[in-house]
Amino acid sequence: MGTALSRWTMAYFTAALVFLMAAQTMMAMGYGYPTVAVEAPETLVLVHTVTIGWLSLLMCGALLQFVPVLVAKPLQSEKLVLPALLCLLSGLVCLLAGFLHLAGAIETDLPLLPAAATLLPAGFLLVVIVVARTLWNVRPARLPLPARFVAIGLACLAVTFAIGALFALVLSGLLPLDLRTEGLSIHIAAGVGGWLTFTAIGVSYRLLPMFMLAPDEERAASRAVWRCGILALLCFAAAPLERLAGGFGIFGPAAAVLALAALYFYGLDLVFLYRNRKRRKLELNMKAAIGAFVAFFACGLLLPVAALTGTLEMYSGAVFYLAAFGWLTGLGLSQLYKIVPFLTWLECFGAVMGRKPTPRVQDLVAERRARLWFALYFTGVAIGTGALACAVPGLFRLASAMTLVAIGAIIVELVVSRRLLNLPERDSLPEGASRPRLFLPSAR
Repeated sequence: MGTALSRWTMAYFTAALVFLMAAQTMMAMGYGYPTVAVEAPETLVLVHTVTIGWLSLLMCGALLQFVPVLVAKPLQSEKLVLPALLCLLSGLVCLLAGFLHLAGAIETDLPLLPAAATLLPAGFLLVVIVVARTLWNVRPARLPLPARFVAIGLACLAVTFAIGALFALVLSGLLPLDLRTEGLSIHIAAGVGGWLTFTAIGVSYRLLPMFMLAPDEERAASRAVWRCGILALLCFAAAPLERLAGGFGIFGPAAAVLALAALYFYGLDLVFLYRNRKRRKLELNMKAAIGAFVAFFACGLLLPVAALTGTLEMYSGAVFYLAAFGWLTGLGLSQLYKIVPFLTWLECFGAVMGRKPTPRVQDLVAERRARLWFALYFTGVAIGTGALACAVPGLFRLASAMTLVAIGAIIVELVVSRRLLNLPERDSLPEGASRPRLFLPSAR
């Protein structure tokens, strides 16, 4: 069973968590928005630490582990996984350093932004090749619905890093274009709406039934989420082009209506899965995920209301924060709390399952202790969202400090689980087995 595990998944997760802690520390110290303008280089450092360093690395690591589960096929081109990680890390360092150079924090003659425009697309392209080849290996059979979500997410990722590379070249002065008006909206919609959210929805359609023992058949509501979501993304992409052509402005409202429809059908699916689960007692990861789903639906309702009332620019920071930290980060942390022990259990005990007594996956965690940290985290996110909406920077820093403490404690819980420290008999490993490494792959 160990050969079914992606060797570098834990390395992706570890790097992502490091960047998450860095982003939370910056917010708690008042670095970036709302202390400075949203378009300031300091804010660009913070935003890309979150979106690339934390969320994208987390999503890449999750896909490398779970796409083979989605399609019941082995991971293809696995030798590209480590080069992809190295390209992403080095490219992100160059990007952040380039923004710091624009802010005047560092002085250098190195072509940092052009290097980032090369390394980051190369890293993401390698991830796309690995995941796309694994999905392609399913043919001539049809892709399962969760895998179809992932396929659309990969297409949005390609659009995101292509536009991002152009932005890096523009900021470096090598490309005399102005992409801020229309290119930025497509970049954000494809990245946050398509790559991160669409892919997260697809992965949730597999993780929730697996962890709650709920029905995982394809439902009409699930297909409606997929179709409405695709149409919404296409309308979002067409809206800037329509504005440039002087059209009637129908694509923007159409995208909002379709996104709300997708949100409605996704809500129906979530209610169905929670109500029809066979595991009656919810584990902590599924309880904490409810907070993420609440944040997701709150974003889905606040965004069109702000757009219709003409206050989108005023509340965009609060909505983005709620989407990034309430929805995506909340879902990511809640599922990591289950995924890390699950992968650790497979690595240590999967080979002897059914032949020797083994602990449960739940024996690797201490839910009563961790419950406090998730409660603190979502409380901090709620306060932080309100602080941004009401323009109270001091309160936002306090809320960021709360979430920083909570995330640090959750990471400690993951390390404790990874090191098997919650097991009552910590030395009772199968013969020939050893404790797993924290983030490096075990020697085969």
